[in-house]
Amino acid sequence: MKELSVFVDESGDLGEYNIHSPYYIVSFVLHDQDIDISDALNHLEYQMTQIGLPRHCIHAGPVIRSENNYKNYSLYERQQILKKLITFTRKTEFKIASVYVDKKGLDSVEIIGKLSKQLSEIINGHLEWFLSYDQIKVYYDNGQVEISKMLSSVFNVLLDNVEFKKVIPSEYRLFQVADLVCTLKLTKLKMDNHTVSKSEKYFFENERTFKKNYLKILEAKLL
Repeated sequence: MKELSVFVDESGDLGEYNIHSPYYIVSFVLHDQDIDISDALNHLEYQMTQIGLPRHCIHAGPVIRSENNYKNYSLYERQQILKKLITFTRKTEFKIASVYVDKKGLDSVEIIGKLSKQLSEIINGHLEWFLSYDQIKVYYDNGQVEISKMLSSVFNVLLDNVEFKKVIPSEYRLFQVADLVCTLKLTKLKMDNHTVSKSEKYFFENERTFKKNYLKILEAKLL
């Protein structure tokens, strides 16, 4: 039976527009289960062990901003953490997609409506590919109820044989990639609008480096 796994993560909140949180982003990592990625996963685990972080759940935003578990890490060490995940992304065969909304002037219902429309367009635009799978499993951590409802509504309306599974982020590297995709998509939007934070400028050095070492890799993975 041909199976597609879809890992979903979001960035932002459904509250009122805020200059510090202007966008709502939902990202997807789509993996054909017939493609064995165990060697790549094992190599990533080995690399993370080598830098002293065995079985560590990578959270891209805090890595960039030097927050939470990463407060005592140097810039170089934090860059190495993200480098391991972006290298894994480059070398592993899967597809990615993202939908996003600029929240300005919108309420939560309108935000979900626009996200739903974009997700429907992605699925309909690749409908034959999605329909080639006997089963589609959607993995989400149920972080926001509205997103859980949106995923259920859109996937179940457009596709058959869809199953939803609650994911524990630390157990799935591909979910952590979805988190990375959200974070890098947000960074790109902020760069396009010249609103990049000091911590983002410090981490990525400049726009050219960001595009070459990160964005280009994601673009090669787009569905």
